[in-house]
Amino acid sequence: MAEQSGNPTAPGARRDMHEIRWHGRGGQGAVTAAKILAEAAFHGGFKGVASSPSFGSERRGAPVTASTRLSSEPIRLHAQVTEPDIVVVLDETLLAVGNATAGLKPGGTLLVNTARPPSAVPAPAGARVVTADVSAAATEAGLIVAGSPMVNTAILGAFAAATGLVDLDHLRAAIEGSFSPAAAEKNFRAAQIAHAATRG
Repeated sequence: MAEQSGNPTAPGARRDMHEIRWHGRGGQGAVTAAKILAEAAFHGGFKGVASSPSFGSERRGAPVTASTRLSSEPIRLHAQVTEPDIVVVLDETLLAVGNATAGLKPGGTLLVNTARPPSAVPAPAGARVVTADVSAAATEAGLIVAGSPMVNTAILGAFAAATGLVDLDHLRAAIEGSFSPAAAEKNFRAAQIAHAATRG
């Protein structure tokens, strides 16, 4: 894929390597989201895709990170992403306590699950902030686990809207490969709702 100038995470943009870091809490599915994005990107034509979790405390609610890399060429780098082009935050409280924006490249994109508008989200100078009420999207789609909305597939819809690196058709294919037909339908519906609700 040809390299394009301008914002590397603007819709439709392409360049050699896109490095994404995910921040969530145990039970939210950040690691699963990282994997599904890699699969969706492969469906979308990226030749190199890789996802990896960062293991630490596994208790529910503890901060969790994961990484995804997307490239036009095969990927040989599998370390955790430390200088992301895109940071995805599934729980906005991690902006204050999880050091979620550490290392975000100048001009990078910060995607946050929040009902707040982008202008109300604290972010590094120069970052492009995108928000979507992903929890509401998951709730509307009926994705509730142990009384909480399951936001991992919903935020993938917001990711598609925010970056243009994958589209809803790519996400549908990846989601259908990861869940039973009935579960896939709910998960894809959540992604669609979040896609439409994305701001910034």
